[in-house]
Amino acid sequence: MKKKTIHEENPHHLVMGELIDFLSGAVLPDTHDERYHQKLARYLVEALGYDMEAIEQNREVVIQTNGQAAKIRVDFLVSVKKRVAMLVNYAPGSLVTRRLSNLALSRIILPFQIPVVVTTNGEDAEVIDGNSGKVTGQGLAAIPGYSSQLIRNLPDTPFTVDASLFDKASKIAFACEVDGACPCDTGICVIESGSS
Repeated sequence: MKKKTIHEENPHHLVMGELIDFLSGAVLPDTHDERYHQKLARYLVEALGYDMEAIEQNREVVIQTNGQAAKIRVDFLVSVKKRVAMLVNYAPGSLVTRRLSNLALSRIILPFQIPVVVTTNGEDAEVIDGNSGKVTGQGLAAIPGYSSQLIRNLPDTPFTVDASLFDKASKIAFACEVDGACPCDTGICVIESGSS
């Protein structure tokens, strides 16, 4: 298998120096997008009450469909009672254009449906019910906090994703996140068939 990274060196990102990652303490390039990532990480902890240890960032996800595969990263997976309860994905621009792809990702990352799906551009947000796919809230203030009724009342048994839905979600995620990637999207690694 040959790997090809798309947009690895992205001239569209203005690097303004370095910053310290809020969750890990790692030194990162200071870009506009990274500043929003940091803002969101702080918001999840300081405003919404999640423990830092309950937030996994930059989770690598392999999307496979029609004999193709690619690796992408999901910004934040938030766990409650040691189970992922919420996906938070950042993308600049319109939230509506990312709604379908984030819902699809929430169905292929784990062996179960992630119950709460948040799409945000750092200034606004959409909260989606993972099971129904319906928008349940708008704005950063609508993101459910650790003590919210929505999070506290999540069922003990997660909604499972059947093979047919998983396949559809994989196709949607691949089309939106890989085939539809623009030069601003970084870190997409297409895994191609053939010799290395």
